[in-house]
Amino acid sequence: MKKILTRLNTLIIILVLLGGLAQPTTNASAAVIAFTNIAALYGLGTEHVTGGVFADGSNVYAATTGGLSISTDGGATFTSKTTANGLGAKSVRGVFASGAIVYAATTGGLSISTDSGATFTNKTTTDGLGDNAVIGVFASGSTVYAATAGGLSISTDSGATFTNRTTTNGLGNNSVIDVFASGSTIYAATNGGLSISTDSGATFTNKTTTDGLGHNRVRGVYTVGATVYAATDGGVSISTDSGATFTNKLGTQVNDVYAVGSTVYAATNAGGLFISTDSGATFTNKTIADGLGSNQLYGAYAVGSAVYAATQNGLSISTDSGASFTTDSYTPSIGLGDNELHGVFASGSTVYAATHNGLSISTDSGATFINKTTTDGLGNNIVYSVFASGSTVYAATEGGLSISTDSGVTFINKTTTDGLGDNLLLSVFVSGSTVYAATVNGLSISTDSGATFANKTTADGLGDNVVSGVFAVGSTVYAATNGGLSISTDSGATFSNKTTADGLGNNIVHGVYVDGSTLYAATEAGLSISTDGGTTFTNKTTTDGLGNDVVR
Repeated sequence: MKKILTRLNTLIIILVLLGGLAQPTTNASAAVIAFTNIAALYGLGTEHVTGGVFADGSNVYAATTGGLSISTDGGATFTSKTTANGLGAKSVRGVFASGAIVYAATTGGLSISTDSGATFTNKTTTDGLGDNAVIGVFASGSTVYAATAGGLSISTDSGATFTNRTTTNGLGNNSVIDVFASGSTIYAATNGGLSISTDSGATFTNKTTTDGLGHNRVRGVYTVGATVYAATDGGVSISTDSGATFTNKLGTQVNDVYAVGSTVYAATNAGGLFISTDSGATFTNKTIADGLGSNQLYGAYAVGSAVYAATQNGLSISTDSGASFTTDSYTPSIGLGDNELHGVFASGSTVYAATHNGLSISTDSGATFINKTTTDGLGNNIVYSVFASGSTVYAATEGGLSISTDSGVTFINKTTTDGLGDNLLLSVFVSGSTVYAATVNGLSISTDSGATFANKTTADGLGDNVVSGVFAVGSTVYAATNGGLSISTDSGATFSNKTTADGLGNNIVHGVYVDGSTLYAATEAGLSISTDGGTTFTNKTTTDGLGNDVVR
């Protein structure tokens, strides 16, 4: 990997630090026509509302990659909460609130507040969670449901302790993305179907495309009476018989779904917000032309006549008054797909930028870019990492590992079908014909240039199944996980894990890099440096001059 220290790289680094992740949420009544877009300017942790939105009266909670943003004035202004307030991690993937109790699903645990979000106490695998990467949360009374990357974790004592449910109990997949409950019936949206329990989570029956689902990857679920709405990668699937059978609508990736009475809100990945006033029989489409911050939505919620849409470019709010705001969306003049950059790689005069809206490629040292998207074969437009070797380009996306053998002109996408631990990839590293893919459900290794993969998990010694970064030197492999830095000296066959006990600043490790005999681990609480191959670490923080203790 080549280091580039040009003016462009400085700009890219600044953009990465300032941009953040933005993801969408949704909307309210069918009468809503216009939207007002709220961005970081108004106090959001970042304009990327990736984990959705929840509202309770005038209290609005936006889950962003820069923290949990809370508004007490209907979304007019926000205050952002981060790890400084007790969150397990800054990246919040889901939120639920009931009165003064707020639950934040973070990539570092389930954070619970009993004082309206002023302070949080974090729960992890130590408390029974299936994994520290919590993607969704729901609560009813003293029962709390946490959708994790390692199962559905259920607490009956307000989140003090959890019992974890997995495929052994009937879940379609251990990667649970969302959860909803009504009485003793629980609906778990998994990477392998919609799993339904009628005995408070003791056992589950799994529903798939065989039962009418649009896709087996279910991203969200909501119910109104006997009607079940499932947001899938192939559309919004609707059941009127409590989940026995489904009929699929829209035929596009739906990231979240919400319903109030006969009004249904479907937040899509690229087509905006679809609203139905007849229980999903027909839909009308709302886009940036109607004021949405972006057509890429990650969630929707409604309270009365107010509709909240979590988008890639801010929180869009609509009221029945028809007040509108035209969002001045960022359109990079040099051709970047988005102003939010997750990673960059360079070789000679060719620069690859992993953005929140595609893989942008420059052949003139970054002067101009051409953006590649799903139209060119990418698994998803959200690209977290990129690596290139000659004319072969590897893009770690939210929908798989996309590989190009023609310098990025076209891509073929690899998924769990090819052996990946999960379709959500956070990083990729390549050495010769060996490809290492860091997923939210293990480190997937290929020895045939990405044709097939074998997945490594905690069973093989990883500190956690959520792997954020990977680096390799010869037969030594370093995996940055949510539970420590895992090191293998046998090409990834087995791992030994390093934690705070060995000097790491925090067990949540976001990235890793090796230069000669020096090892650098980017953690949630400092930059940890080892000069003895990872046996021991010395941690550096803001006290030593770092701009922030959270190093990514």
